[in-house]
Amino acid sequence: MAGNPAILVLNGPNLNLLGLREPAIYGHETLSDIEESCLESAATLDLTVDFRQSNHEGQLVDWIHEARQTADGIILNAGAFSHTSIAILDALNAAALPVIEVHLSNIYRREEFRHNSYVSRAARGVICGFGGQGYELALAALARILRSAD
Repeated sequence: MAGNPAILVLNGPNLNLLGLREPAIYGHETLSDIEESCLESAATLDLTVDFRQSNHEGQLVDWIHEARQTADGIILNAGAFSHTSIAILDALNAAALPVIEVHLSNIYRREEFRHNSYVSRAARGVICGFGGQGYELALAALARILRSAD
């Protein structure tokens, strides 16, 4: 692989409110804190990270389409769109890139409707319940996946 692999880290709706929104579930870390940790982890793994957040489904779909040309892998915390968006699933399938799905909370200890994720159908793996550390675990997993494919 020439240069450092590029990882697109996408965050869906309401994740911009981390640290303020339901800290008993999502913790006190902000999305900026998580981004900083991702950049530090990526540097140690020789990865490049492009970290983004949107509350809009279509914006996430557009970024996934863009990733076909600009990224080697995707980490996606689609938030509530995980459980509702066939459009995001279709975009991930069209991108044909390795995807790791991340959730801050353990979705299987929560409401029943959160147990189904459309994103999971396109993902190589799912990391949930580890808070912001889940992103670091996802970066390590993608680094391994990309290097084994090289």
